[in-house]
Amino acid sequence: MAALIELSDVTVSFEGHAAVENVNLKIERGEYAVLLGSNGSGKSTLMRAMLGLVRPKAGEIRFGDGLRRDRVGYMPQKTVAQRDFPASVEEVVRSGLINRMGLRMRYSQAEKARALEAMRALGIGELRKKAYPTLSGGQQQRVLLARALCAADELLMLDEPVSGLDPQATEEMYRAVGNLKRERGMAVFTISHDVEEALKGADRVIVLERSVRFNGTLPEYQEWRRAHA
Repeated sequence: MAALIELSDVTVSFEGHAAVENVNLKIERGEYAVLLGSNGSGKSTLMRAMLGLVRPKAGEIRFGDGLRRDRVGYMPQKTVAQRDFPASVEEVVRSGLINRMGLRMRYSQAEKARALEAMRALGIGELRKKAYPTLSGGQQQRVLLARALCAADELLMLDEPVSGLDPQATEEMYRAVGNLKRERGMAVFTISHDVEEALKGADRVIVLERSVRFNGTLPEYQEWRRAHA
């Protein structure tokens, strides 16, 4: 079975300096993969390259059979602008459907139902008419995850999904992500600084410091960490 996404010798440079260098990586169907690395290691740049938001200087990024780049659910790092976005929860979640709409100006009934199901899956259905800026940080992150879920057919890509959350909200967020994997067979590729929570249930761990330093299962990663402590 073909991988959902496969990277071969991918390098991304800015102003002549390599942010990501010679990366070889596969994201398989239904797996939960965690990307770790220090600040400035190229994690977000790599994810953005996989989404087509930045162009690699070298190498190739291939999508597996049936997966389209515009059907990948992407949750970028939270910004001040997102936090204060003047819209209802339902409007924010539905905005994840824009790539599916083509030139249409209105959501179809099926698309409205898809958004409602995404909100219910993340436990925020009762919040759908509330103004997004009035929600707690944890609730806002669930809304953004539901927005990404609207776009996703098989793969969610999450960039620091628990940034700024307290420990309880962090645990709840990762539990929600795990439920999407188990119940929907959704593949998840996530970047996180919160290593302990992010690694719970991980199928694979990748460590990036411009290039890939480690790529293996969670037990293999734990052994690698002990050897490099």
